[in-house]
Amino acid sequence: MDLVFSDYAKKELENLSQELVILFMKRFEKMIVVPPRKRMKHGIPCHVEKVTKQARIVCEIKGDKIYVLHCFESHKVYEQWYRSYK
Repeated sequence: MDLVFSDYAKKELENLSQELVILFMKRFEKMIVVPPRKRMKHGIPCHVEKVTKQARIVCEIKGDKIYVLHCFESHKVYEQWYRSYK
């Protein structure tokens, strides 16, 4: 599978600390081999992948590509984005 990053995800990755970037990169490598299965609630057509207890990756799978939509460093920011869909 191939990873395709949105502009939002690229900007969010640039603003993360180096330690978090390393953790995100390891998770991306894992996602290529084993795509995420956990879907979001309320009919949101995305998958969510935990990187740490706080950090999350939101992605969408279409065919053999994984589109990384967002990379959140904290659960608080993720919840704000998530609530915008409700």
